[in-house]
Amino acid sequence: MDLILIFGPMKSGKSLELIHHFAPLKYTDLSFALYQPTENTRDENIRSRDGVIIEAKKVADLSEALERHYDIVGVDEVHMFGEKEAAVIEELLKRGTKVIVSGLYADYRGKMYDIVKRLFELGPKQVTFKRAVCEVCKKPDAVYTQVSDENGPILGGLPPSIVEDGTYTYRPVCRHCFVREQ
Repeated sequence: MDLILIFGPMKSGKSLELIHHFAPLKYTDLSFALYQPTENTRDENIRSRDGVIIEAKKVADLSEALERHYDIVGVDEVHMFGEKEAAVIEELLKRGTKVIVSGLYADYRGKMYDIVKRLFELGPKQVTFKRAVCEVCKKPDAVYTQVSDENGPILGGLPPSIVEDGTYTYRPVCRHCFVREQ
């Protein structure tokens, strides 16, 4: 079936786009499930920064999606899942399930997440890349998420996926304002 990918930096509207795919489904006979990683401690459900909320189940891995037949499965914050979860998504696609995922495509260093690479290998039908407003120059062209502490941008030494817990500042930045490790 179809694989739809929604990627971009923080504050770009990825979750809102995912919600738009799923909100009308409650009025259909289609069976669906929405998942997000237990690592996402920011919200209990999928919540856009615009305040729109949709219920989702928090899971450590996506294997639960294989326990019954769903017409459509959604995954938010896919970058917080390990690369092996791509095999679950591949199996869902083989079963004829439509899968829609959203999340960051690159970590704080600008490196693509392993699970994102694997999802592209599955041949998505549609890829939407959202942009945000750069919090440095204020242009609507941010493609990266930069992570900083009190000393400035962090260039290394952290795991690729960092839980948003107030320890660091996360901000969308454009190519020009993104600081890379030298």
